[in-house]
Amino acid sequence: MESLSDTPWDVVIEGTGLQQSLLALALSRSNKKVLHVDQNEYYGSSEAAFSLQDVDEWVEKVNTFDTKSFRNAAIWKSPTEAGKLGVSRAYTLTLSPQIIYTKSKLLSQLVSSKVYKQLEFQAVGNWWIYDVSSVAALKRLPNGREDIFEDASIDNRSKRSLMKFLKFVVEYQNHGEIWEAVAENSFPAFLTSHFKLPESLQTVLVALTLSLDSPDDTPVGYALPRIQRHLSSIGLFGPGFGAVLPKWGGGAEIAQVACRAGAVGGGVYVLGTGIKSSQTNGEKTEVVLSNSETIVTKHLAHDPDNQRKPDTKAVSKVVAIVSSPFSTLFKSSVEGSPLAAVSFIVFPLRPSASKARLIRSTLWHTQAKRANVRQVNEQSLVSLDLAFHDEALEEVETKWNAIVESADEQKPFMQFEERTGMTDEDDDNENGY
Repeated sequence: MESLSDTPWDVVIEGTGLQQSLLALALSRSNKKVLHVDQNEYYGSSEAAFSLQDVDEWVEKVNTFDTKSFRNAAIWKSPTEAGKLGVSRAYTLTLSPQIIYTKSKLLSQLVSSKVYKQLEFQAVGNWWIYDVSSVAALKRLPNGREDIFEDASIDNRSKRSLMKFLKFVVEYQNHGEIWEAVAENSFPAFLTSHFKLPESLQTVLVALTLSLDSPDDTPVGYALPRIQRHLSSIGLFGPGFGAVLPKWGGGAEIAQVACRAGAVGGGVYVLGTGIKSSQTNGEKTEVVLSNSETIVTKHLAHDPDNQRKPDTKAVSKVVAIVSSPFSTLFKSSVEGSPLAAVSFIVFPLRPSASKARLIRSTLWHTQAKRANVRQVNEQSLVSLDLAFHDEALEEVETKWNAIVESADEQKPFMQFEERTGMTDEDDDNENGY
């Protein structure tokens, strides 16, 4: 077997995050010589998921080395509750949880690439909002027209205004004269001036955008496509839900399945080895790995997590394991809908900390992001968005096109035939998986 340095590589992929792993999946039937490296000893990069034991090691690493994407990690376990946690492997704590809307192209590509058989998804159920003025505190967001008309807290005038907006947003691309001139303006201000919506309903609509910015800093051009995505996804796969989540590890689960497909297709995987430097000369790029080995490749796909720039800001996250099942949050609100595994709670204001006694274990960490969160085409934002955005997949397709453009018969992106003579079990055992 040739050494890494003696092999003429077509592609070197740095990092095993979701985008890089999807690129490996797309190239798995291309007959290209692919080397996939990751400086970490685990798959997933910023989308990685850990057991309780593994997360202890990750926290130590973040606070010992410059990981670029994360800092200030800490873990706390309740002295009285931690003993009730059970076995470490019973938990999967993902660093960057993301839902996948049913309208997302990612789901259809996972089917067309045949890797869906190795994945299992669960439904995202109710959406709630913390209402400081309400005795109940948590209020379920309307799930459609019927919920809106049955909601006694919304007066008739506001209901008409809300229905007018919902009718507009599902076809907003056809009404550019209404919003394009104010695309960079505040979304709440737009709702006030164009639809006369009260602040209480503005908060609900901003919640559907999953924006990391404050409502006033969330622009019209950012909000409209995300609300449209939310509304158009509900009911697509069944009643009562519009998004799903991989069951065993979120984006990290998809990344591992994609890398497995890359390995089955002949890709070489080296964990614990990153890229120290690279230099392009003409059509070749010389890459020095962190183990000081030098390789040559035609194409190099960098890990955006290692390209942090001076304008980097940060988002603080917390992952908590609690003793309460919170069964009311996951209770089905639509007849015939599947049991939800995920519920969203939006906190427009700081909630009371009176329930802190429920917490058994908590993981805090700060994740780097680019300053301008509105530019969804920045790869470094992929793991920060709370919902997978199809522009991330479009970037993968662009890179794939650049790599395979010289092929005599270029096949459609991530559309594969079943592997003849190979079962799902064979896929798992191939190349050491």
